[in-house]
Amino acid sequence: MEYAFSSALIGLREGLEAALVVSILVAYLVKTERRSALRWVWAGVVTAVALSVAFGAVVSYTSSTMSFEQQELFGGTMSLVAVAFVTGMVFWMRSTARRISGELRGRLDRAARVGPVAITLVAFLSVGREGLETAVFFYAATDSAGENSGPLVGFLVGLVVAVALGWAIYRGALKVNLTRFFTVTGVLLVFVAAGVLGYGLHDLQEAAFLPGLDTLAFDLSGPVPEDSWYGALLKGIFNYSARTTVLQAVAWVAYVATTLTLFLRPAKKQAQPPVPQGAQP
Repeated sequence: MEYAFSSALIGLREGLEAALVVSILVAYLVKTERRSALRWVWAGVVTAVALSVAFGAVVSYTSSTMSFEQQELFGGTMSLVAVAFVTGMVFWMRSTARRISGELRGRLDRAARVGPVAITLVAFLSVGREGLETAVFFYAATDSAGENSGPLVGFLVGLVVAVALGWAIYRGALKVNLTRFFTVTGVLLVFVAAGVLGYGLHDLQEAAFLPGLDTLAFDLSGPVPEDSWYGALLKGIFNYSARTTVLQAVAWVAYVATTLTLFLRPAKKQAQPPVPQGAQP
């Protein structure tokens, strides 16, 4: 189950985002006495989930029909796409965690004036984004784990916990500092994404799409073998590779250094409008 942690983290993060979106939409409709529109929200949610599952199945089936080189090229490409999705996700939630509720309510209010199809579309787009990101990252995780069932278990556990947290927040039983939560999980996900980046580049090197497969930055097969419990733990969480190429090492360091610096820098405070002369402070 060493692969479960990173997958559970993704499942929790994506699942909680989706759960928060749904709870905000439902709470707004209930509060504004538009309960009749709830079925259109759930229609959009179910459609988004179904599309995400179908997308994941298509990706997995497509990969299984390829040759080894094609699988490595496809897997490496999907890993890079997953890294792009996760990176965008952590920065998006960092910037919108405080105002996501108001934005969603505004969209839903405008959609309610248009009609049921618009409400369904708002729910579909809001949840579908997380679903497609999860499907891509799930494929990248299972590709690196091989026959290991850890990623699936981790995703399911993360999603169940996310749904429970979302329900508790909706019912008012739990107060969560979302800004702090998304900051902590964002930092962890940067390291997870860096590992996926390294694994994806290695896949592309094995497919002969990128050079440098035999140019190693280090070989820790002796002191930290991948089949040891600590090597397996590092591989499951951070996609650790005992034989790491120079390209993998440089990309890992560059990604972590750049992304963490940008992610953790203080947010710019909006400038306050000048106070007119003679006005009361």
